[in-house]
Amino acid sequence: MARPAVRNERWLVAGAAGLVLAGGITYVATTGPVAAGHPAAQRLTSKPAPPAVVTVTPADGAAMVAPDTQVQITASVGTLTQVTVVSGNFAVTGQYGPGSTSWSARWGLKPATSYTVTVVARNSKGAATTGVTHFTTRSAARVLQVSSIAPGSGETAGVGMPIIVDFNYDVARPDRAAVEHALEVGSDVPVTGAWFWASGSEVIFRPQSYWPAHERVLLTAHLAGVPGGPGLWGGSDLSRSFTIGDSHLVKVNLKTDRAYFYTNGSLARTILVSGGMGGYDSFGNDFYTTSGVHLTMGSYNSVWMTSPNIKPGQSGYYHEIVYDDVQISDSGEYMHQSPGGLWCLGHENCSHGCVRMTADGAAWWRHTAYRGDPVTITGTPRVLAWDNGWGYWQEPWSAWLKGSSAGPVTTTALADASPGAAASAGPTSGAARPFAPMPGNRRLKQARPAAAHRPPGLGSIPPSQRRDLRIAGRRFRFPLPDVHDPRHR
Repeated sequence: MARPAVRNERWLVAGAAGLVLAGGITYVATTGPVAAGHPAAQRLTSKPAPPAVVTVTPADGAAMVAPDTQVQITASVGTLTQVTVVSGNFAVTGQYGPGSTSWSARWGLKPATSYTVTVVARNSKGAATTGVTHFTTRSAARVLQVSSIAPGSGETAGVGMPIIVDFNYDVARPDRAAVEHALEVGSDVPVTGAWFWASGSEVIFRPQSYWPAHERVLLTAHLAGVPGGPGLWGGSDLSRSFTIGDSHLVKVNLKTDRAYFYTNGSLARTILVSGGMGGYDSFGNDFYTTSGVHLTMGSYNSVWMTSPNIKPGQSGYYHEIVYDDVQISDSGEYMHQSPGGLWCLGHENCSHGCVRMTADGAAWWRHTAYRGDPVTITGTPRVLAWDNGWGYWQEPWSAWLKGSSAGPVTTTALADASPGAAASAGPTSGAARPFAPMPGNRRLKQARPAAAHRPPGLGSIPPSQRRDLRIAGRRFRFPLPDVHDPRHR
C-alpha cells in the first residue's frame, strides 16, 4: 500500500480592506483503495477546521490616517488571542469584544506617527496564525496640548476642589464633547460630575456634590488623536493625581461677625471676624464682601494690599502688608489677620471687603486650609459671581450641566495601586501647601519683603514647578509687579 502523503499549508493574504489570516488546514492524499477501518480512511472522513480569518483596520500600508481613527480588528472565524498596536515604546490601549472575536482601541492615535499592528488568532482546533501590518497617521497643522492643570501633582486639596485644565488653543464647539470624553477622571469612590467650559481653552470638572474626604483622584487626559478644530489634534497623553484631605467647611456669618470652622463634620473652631464695611466711594470701589460659596485658592504668609484707583496723597489711599492670608476670590478678598481695628472683630464690619480675623485664628487657618476648601459667606447684599475666582459652586447643578458638551459622567473606580504611580507627565506640577497663585488671579499682589515673610517651603520648590499667575491674559512669576486690588484689608 502506498504511504499517505501529508501536506500542511498556511497562508496570509493582505487586501486593500484589511488583513486576512488563515492557517491550520491539513490535507491527506492516498493511492489505491482504502479499507473503511484503515487510519487513512478515518482521517479522510473528518473535516478540516476552518482557518482563522482576521480583518484589520486601518489596512496594511495605509498612510495619512486621521489621528481620531479607531483601530479595529475582527475575527470572522476563530478568536483573537493577542493584539498589540505600538509605536516605539507607546502602546495603544484597547478592549476585546464578546467572545474575543473583536478588538477596538479605546483612544486615538498620535499625529504623524507610524504604528505596527501584531495579531495572533486561533481557529477552533487551536491552530494559531500571526500577522503584522503597518500604517501611518497624518500630521497636524496644530497640536492641542495641556498648558496647565490644577490642582498640582500630589497635592492635598479640599472637598470642593475643581479640576481646571487649560489648553494652548481654543477647542472648537463641535469637538468639545470629544475632548471631555478624553479627560477621564478616576476616584476611590465613583462620583457623578461634569466638565464645564469656562472659555474655549479652559474646561473645569466639578462633582455634583463635594468630594468625599480622604479620596484619591486621578485625571488621565487621553488627548492623542482627539480633534480640537480644523487641523488641530491632540498630541500626547498625560496624567495628574491628587488627594482630597480632611473635610474643611467654613461658615462665615457677617450679620453676627463670627466664622465657624468644621473639620470632618465636627465644629473645630469659632473665630471672631469683621467683613466689608459696605458702600461705595467716589473712585468706584465697592466695599461689600461677596456672599456665596467661595473656595480657598491659596495661602500666604503675607500679601501687600493697595487701595485701588486711589493715588498716594489722596483720601483713602493705603499700601500695607497684611499677614496670614487665605485667598477666596479673584476680586481681592482674603481671610487674614486684622491689621488694626481689633475692636471691630465680632462686633462690626470695618474692612474694605476682606474677612478680618484674630491673629491666632488667622495663623491657624492659614496653616490648616487646603486649596479648594469651601467657605460660605452670608449676610451681605453682594453675590459672588461664578467666575470670580473659583466660585464654581455658585452654579446650581442644572446650570453647570448647561456648560458641558458631553453631559454628566461617573468617575472611574481606582484600583488599589498608589496614586503616586500616576505622577504628572504634563507640562506643569505643583506642591501641596502653601500654594502659589492659580490661573485667573488677575489682581493679586504677592508680598515677599524678606525671607522671613516668604510662604514656608516655597523656596524649596524649583521655579519650573511653581504655578503661573495669569493677569490680563499674560503670565507672570514671582515676584509680582504692583497691582491694585479693589477689596483689600
